[in-house]
Amino acid sequence: MTLKLDNIRECLDGVIPGTIATCSSDGTPNVTYLSQVEYIDSEHVATSYQFFNKTRRNILENPYARMLVIHPFTAARYRLLVQYLRTETAGPLFERMKAKLAGIASHTGMAGVFRLLGSDIYRVLELESVPGRSLPPPPVRNCLAALRGAAERIRSCTDLDALFQETLASLDAWCGIRHAMLLMLDGPAGRLYAVASRGYDESGIGSEIAVGDGVIGVAARERTPIRVGHMTSEYGYGRAIRRNIEQDGMGVILENEIPLPGLPASRSQLAVPILALGRLLGVLFVESTEDLRFGYDDEDALVALAAQLGVAIYALQQLCETSEESATREAAPATTRGAPLLVRHYPEDDTVFLGNDYLIKGVAGSILWTLLCDYSQKKRTCFTNRELRLDPRVHLPDMSDNLEARLVLLRRRLAERNANISIQKTARGRFSLGVACPLELLEIPTANPR
Repeated sequence: MTLKLDNIRECLDGVIPGTIATCSSDGTPNVTYLSQVEYIDSEHVATSYQFFNKTRRNILENPYARMLVIHPFTAARYRLLVQYLRTETAGPLFERMKAKLAGIASHTGMAGVFRLLGSDIYRVLELESVPGRSLPPPPVRNCLAALRGAAERIRSCTDLDALFQETLASLDAWCGIRHAMLLMLDGPAGRLYAVASRGYDESGIGSEIAVGDGVIGVAARERTPIRVGHMTSEYGYGRAIRRNIEQDGMGVILENEIPLPGLPASRSQLAVPILALGRLLGVLFVESTEDLRFGYDDEDALVALAAQLGVAIYALQQLCETSEESATREAAPATTRGAPLLVRHYPEDDTVFLGNDYLIKGVAGSILWTLLCDYSQKKRTCFTNRELRLDPRVHLPDMSDNLEARLVLLRRRLAERNANISIQKTARGRFSLGVACPLELLEIPTANPR
């Protein structure tokens, strides 16, 4: 059987540096180490261009080279004959390699030295195994069986909340991935917000990250998987910065922010975009305390799972927002007891506080304020997705915004806070509002909620 590039992808993860041999136009040879060789497809690889050195000059003069790569677990060696095609300085491939190189640099003590200038793309003309002794390969995780198990677990979900929870539970049960979160896109705001998480001390539901920030944000911006095999501060999501701000007594800056969940000692991270019909819906993110926990096979499996997840999210979104089950008779509001709960609303960004505690902001905040106003003024407790979609008080940008996901987010935030306010789904496209104590609604038009 002819050896294929697909068979040696483990050699192309930057665990053991490869080597490259080039020649200048006059035939002078040069051999040097490679920080990174990246698998692109069955016929192409890319290397990291970090310095304008002898190798770079030779490749521009003579586009043919030899590479030697080593399997990180068996020490088997493979020799490639390659032809230089072009260099990319932006885009999905560049960002994937930039993130991976940051982890390699951090792991080898070269952070700040290794800086990706470009991704040099080569066509692989020949691939051969180098004779020599090697170790037996390690046990292989059956990612295909795990993917099948996860797919079967989520395919019967009939609402988004169940879909989100079952997706993360299936990663744990079938793939052994203990720490994961699912984020949805807020397109107009250019941010992603967490709607589900698993394995963390704090759920972080409602936390946000900007598109373009860290592994998650870059995966969303470039619509490509981003995988890091070693801890790197460049992709640490600013948790240390947040701690420093709190220690400096500037916590007021953070009072209306929910910390993004995450492992304090994350060693491996993988973020996969969730797409449907060519549109970005969100990101599936997993991490581990182990170095090199996620390889190419794990990435393939999560990309396939994210594809199914995207179709399911889109279908359930459309079902909830374009159809309704039969209405039930609206019950009278339940009797409330206890001291009044002050609910403050800041219309500039739809931030909502319960008492002195921040709850939510943005579209989810405008939804909650609208529901509470109708409850207070009209004693309403039953609502539909369709009327909420058409209500001008709810700042939904367009039909592409996922109203049902916002309701899931709001329902889970209220439940976590034990807020005496609850939202319960009663049927497809319908939900009810529960209020257990008297409310005092206060709208405060100011730019700085306190």
